[in-house]
Amino acid sequence: MKVIQLPFCYHPDPPGGTEVYVEALARELRHRGGNVVIAAPGPHNNTGEHNGTRVRHFQLREAIADPSELYGEGDGDAAREFERVLDEETPDLIHLHAFTRGVSLRIVRAAKRRGLPVFFTYHTPTVTCLRGTLMRWGAEICEGAMAQSACAACFLHGKGVKRTLAKMVGSFSPASSALLGRLGSGGAWTALRAPEFVHLRHRCVRSLFQEVDRVIAVCEWVKALLILNEVPESKITLSRQGLAQSGGGHPSTDLRGPSPGAPLRVAFLGRLDPTKGVDVLLRAVRSLPGANLALDVYGIAQGEAGERYAATLRQLAAGDPRVTFHQPLPAARVVEALRGYDLLAVPSQWLESGPLVVLEAFAAGIPVMGSRLGGVAELVEHEVNGLLIQADDVTAWAVAFERCLREPSLMETLRRGIRAPRTMATVADEMLALYSDTIKSPALQPA
Repeated sequence: MKVIQLPFCYHPDPPGGTEVYVEALARELRHRGGNVVIAAPGPHNNTGEHNGTRVRHFQLREAIADPSELYGEGDGDAAREFERVLDEETPDLIHLHAFTRGVSLRIVRAAKRRGLPVFFTYHTPTVTCLRGTLMRWGAEICEGAMAQSACAACFLHGKGVKRTLAKMVGSFSPASSALLGRLGSGGAWTALRAPEFVHLRHRCVRSLFQEVDRVIAVCEWVKALLILNEVPESKITLSRQGLAQSGGGHPSTDLRGPSPGAPLRVAFLGRLDPTKGVDVLLRAVRSLPGANLALDVYGIAQGEAGERYAATLRQLAAGDPRVTFHQPLPAARVVEALRGYDLLAVPSQWLESGPLVVLEAFAAGIPVMGSRLGGVAELVEHEVNGLLIQADDVTAWAVAFERCLREPSLMETLRRGIRAPRTMATVADEMLALYSDTIKSPALQPA
């Protein structure tokens, strides 16, 4: 069985959680005798190998002629380059892990024209939410129904438009929006096109769900969102993420918390982006100037926006010796590095579908202090293997840190509640069974 896996990007680009997941899935499928190729958009066409898996980059031009290209059926040139990959690799199935201008509806249709089954895994809210967070007005959890006017207004609000004006523009019809927006270019004229963009995106997402053979939900809230948007439940498979590191999944047996007099050692790992909430974490720490704790931030700054946010975070830290910024850790070193901490902080400000770092913390045997949102709240049991905090409440985060410092037995209790996390080996077995059932061929044997 030969499968092409399609993430948003791939090595040598900086990896996110989805790319770590895809690399681990490819490794586990290869261990089971599968033939796996990873294909991803890139600046050039090239073929190589990364950690034992064949990698095909297909060219996605950087420039776009019109903003609507970001929301429609995808880049035609990139899709044609991917068709060449399809014809050269002759896979049995393709599996999308992103839905973007590069990994697009055009690619799905190219595969279907060749009679290939297509799988799609919903990894992040950006698939259906143009704001990208599934937080309505940036403050309240959205169930995720794709509703034209409401989504257009929230999208505009996320771009800095005041709510009243955003609601007014969001009520325009897509046709009126397109006509008005083309009277000028840039700035306010582009904002007028928001209903047009939302209409394009919703239409393409609905076509994606209709045309693929199987949609994989990696957590319960994703499954609920898919059903809400009328994806047939028979097409949906719930397959939770797994620990990416091979040989992991065995929590430490050391249940002790910080030694007397030692600081509470807290780690953050992830992208340096406002959706990840590192600023909330830093404000909480700075609000406790006398607290005996140490925060290590292992952050990935992606692009100019990431660098700007990283600079903002360093200003927030303002030379506080308790806060240290580090380069991101290679995926293979994360679990072992986390064993040196008392707590992992996951202050997400959006609906995560994982994140994988929670599983890595549990594999290291340390509890998680996380936002009471999305996938974090599905993985962390409050006062069992971690603490759940109101996502944007700086005071609540500070109080939680104080509690950990004031109650030494709490950390022991939370460590005792940790169980070995699910692994990508299990995910691979589930995917193989689904692949085999879909293409009507015997399943490969588990490793």
